[in-house]
Amino acid sequence: MLLPSGKVATILVVDDDPEVREIVSEILGDFGHSVVAAGGGIEALRMLEETPNIDLVITDVRMPDISGLELAARATRERRDLKVILISGYFLAQDTGIRVLRKPFRMTELQAAVEAELAS
Repeated sequence: MLLPSGKVATILVVDDDPEVREIVSEILGDFGHSVVAAGGGIEALRMLEETPNIDLVITDVRMPDISGLELAARATRERRDLKVILISGYFLAQDTGIRVLRKPFRMTELQAAVEAELAS
């Protein structure tokens, strides 16, 4: 999917489970996005500093180093324009103002969430 500016979206996928990280990254790549991946929140924060063109972060909520909620808070504090989607099989929706995609999800649900978030 292209951004309103006409460029391809760059998405950072963050999950400590390598299988989930790989599958989500592959699906997003198949949708035409440029994808980078991190195995945890601390690594993701470093990548966000080093790669300023990231448009969207898709992160698991439960990770061993820092939670997806903490990652979202720290990342958007630095970059207010950054979009975030939380993915989790355990997370109970709170009023965070962040889109949550519940595991397990279908490819079409992932695509719809990404398109909606990038368009917002």
